[in-house]
Order: sequence, then C-alpha cells, then structure tokens
Amino acid sequence: MAINLFPPQNMQAEVILPASKSISNRALIIHALASGGRVRKEQLGTVLRNISDCDDTFVMVRALTEMPDTIDIMAAGTAMRFLTAYLSVTPGTHIITGTERMRHRPIGILVDALRQLGAQVEYAGEEGFPPLRITGDRHKGGRLELPGNVSSQYISALLMIGPVMGEGLMLSLTGNVVSRPYIEMTLSIMRDFGAKAVWTSDHELKVMPGGYQTIPYLIENDWSASSYWYQMMALTEDKAPCMVLPALFAKSLQGDSAISQIFRPLGIETTFEKDAEGVERVRLSRSGTPCSSMDYDFVNQPDLAQTLVVTCVMLGIPFRFTGLQSLKIKETDRIRALRTELRKLGYDIQEQDDSILYWNGERCEAQENPSIDTYEDHRMAMAFAPCAMKLGSLRINNPEVVSKSYPAFWEDLKKVGFKIC
Repeated sequence: MAINLFPPQNMQAEVILPASKSISNRALIIHALASGGRVRKEQLGTVLRNISDCDDTFVMVRALTEMPDTIDIMAAGTAMRFLTAYLSVTPGTHIITGTERMRHRPIGILVDALRQLGAQVEYAGEEGFPPLRITGDRHKGGRLELPGNVSSQYISALLMIGPVMGEGLMLSLTGNVVSRPYIEMTLSIMRDFGAKAVWTSDHELKVMPGGYQTIPYLIENDWSASSYWYQMMALTEDKAPCMVLPALFAKSLQGDSAISQIFRPLGIETTFEKDAEGVERVRLSRSGTPCSSMDYDFVNQPDLAQTLVVTCVMLGIPFRFTGLQSLKIKETDRIRALRTELRKLGYDIQEQDDSILYWNGERCEAQENPSIDTYEDHRMAMAFAPCAMKLGSLRINNPEVVSKSYPAFWEDLKKVGFKIC
C-alpha cells in the first residue's frame, strides 16, 4: 500500500494528539504490579484515564488482561522489555515473542540482569534475542550494575519491578548515563503509585521494597507526536501559521517536551496557556528567522532525531547531530534508513561513529517521483510526511506503520487540509 500526499494551503488548526505511550506503558505495568498481576480490561478506563490507543499500548493491554501462554507483542520494543521484567516476577510460565524484526533486536543485557536477580528466563530461539520463555516468581532482589549507555527501557524495566522484590533493588550505572529523562519519568510514575525510588548519587539508584498502591491516574498527551506538527509549522508556506495542541503540560514527565526548545532556533515559538476548563495546552507560532546551522546532542531525546534531520534538510540548514547511538537498534536502523531515503530526495547525509549524523549542504541526484520506504518504522513515515510541504507532493509506502504510536496521524493531516490519495 502507498499514499500520495499534497500539502494544505495554510496551517491553522487545533489537533488532539494521542496520549503518551511512554507514560501509558509504564502506568500499565505499575498498575498490574499494584494489582497483584490481575488486570481487568473493563476497569482500566476508569483507573488509568486517557490510555494511548496506539499499537504499542494495545499489545501491552492485551498481554496484561489476557496473559496467554504465548504473548505476541508484534513490533513493540517497549512492551518486549517491560513485559520481560514483569513476567519474571509474576507467577506462571509464558513465552514472549514478536515480529521478525523484534526477534533480531538484542535483549541479552536485560536477560542477564534479571538472571542475576534470580529470574528464570530462557532463550526460546537464538541466544541473546527474543523469543523468551519466562517462569515468574517472587525474587529477593539486590544489587545490579549496568552500563549507563544501554537503552533506558532496560533500566526502567528493572526499576519498576524493584518494589515487589524482597530486598528491593540497588542499581549502579557505569559510564555516561543516556536517556536520563526517561529514567526520571519512570521514577516519577513509580512514586505516584506509592513506591520509594530515588537517585542516591549521579550513577546509583535505590528502590525500596514495599510494592505499589492502586490509584486513579491521568495520562497526558504525547510530546513525541507533537514534533511532527512543529515540523509542519517550520515547513509550511503559510505566512502566518498557528497550531494549538491541547493537553501538553509545561512541567511534563516526557523528555521529548524538549521539542519546544529545540524548534525555537528554527523559528517556531511555543506559548503555554490554558483552555476555558483550565486544561493546559500549547500554541505554536512562527517567530523570527531560522538559524543558519544547527548542532544538537540527542542522547536524551533520540526519538526526535528523524524529525529534526528531515526538517533541517528541507530548510537547507546544515547540521551536526550527536548522541544517536540508539538509533541503530530501534524499529529499524534509523541512521541507515534516513540516509537512504534522503538520497532519494537528493540530499547526501553523512554518518560518523554509528552515533553522529551531519550535513554540510551536499546534494546528489534526486530520484524522479520518489517513494519513501518506511521500514516498519512509524517515525520514518511521520518524519517524512511534512516534506510534501516543500516538495509539493510525496509518495509514502506502507503508511499504516503509524498505528504503532499515532493511529490517527493521516486523518489529522486531512483535517488540516492535506490531500491524501
């Protein structure tokens, strides 16, 4: 399947973004632990309000409410990591698996850590990768040491099970700690549900035993999803664009809320305000002239990298983006995918040390009538869609991948005037 995009004449609208899947998935695991592993689907909507409707959260809800012998999380990396830890402390034996791509995404670091804590986790296929056979039980807990530059989802998965272990968890992180905002998000949600979890130093975390409490919890909308609307504001030909995005909070748990600052040098201003009912929202407007070049370290916001790479290229702004080491092991190798697809559009992006992308303005011959491949990666589809605003039209293959995090993305584009056929 493929779609052709044609841009709107103006960019003046209000768009309701999906709920944060990062917060939703953490709240679901913690609620399940607070409930003793018994999660009832009919009660979720009243306890956890505004749960994300994306694929990643759908598979989490299905797993926690049905708990089948074999749990298929499809392409949801967050669900694979969080549920692996959750199943290790939940009675029963389960196999957890996913798509072909998921079965080639490494999980050995998390498995080794859980085994050190006494968990029974076996590889049901290739060593170091899913599927996994997990037999859950109550564990003593104790002290662990991990490299600080591993995926924050490994760290969050371990932290969340800490309160239900006999002695809690002491987690030491060595070297540079990446994606710290996601760890902070996890700690904050844990504390909201009654856990005692703190940094005892810059590199050490302590989680006390004692479990969680079941509480009503409101989930805010997704700052990561807002990035594509920031991008469209930067790329639109509308001379006075204005975009309102409800239910985004100024004091957000989400590290990707940094997008409000990242896009300021690109000429997009963020105003925080409240609607008539007192609910926070943001208003985007254009202000000033975009910068002549851009440098940024994405170590704490890797999911925003694709958006910024494509935006800068479309605006003709040279850039150097660092901290991209985790992009190699996302839904696809995002560094390779970005370089490949941008070459189709005539832009030659350079790579360095598997963690840096830079562009000094180099061009190459563009394809005639290019089609953008999405690599089973929702963010490839959404980051490239706004290119239609500069190119006049764009063809995107397998657009359905957006369901992983933003199922209504194409419908929302239609609402603001994009033509999609």
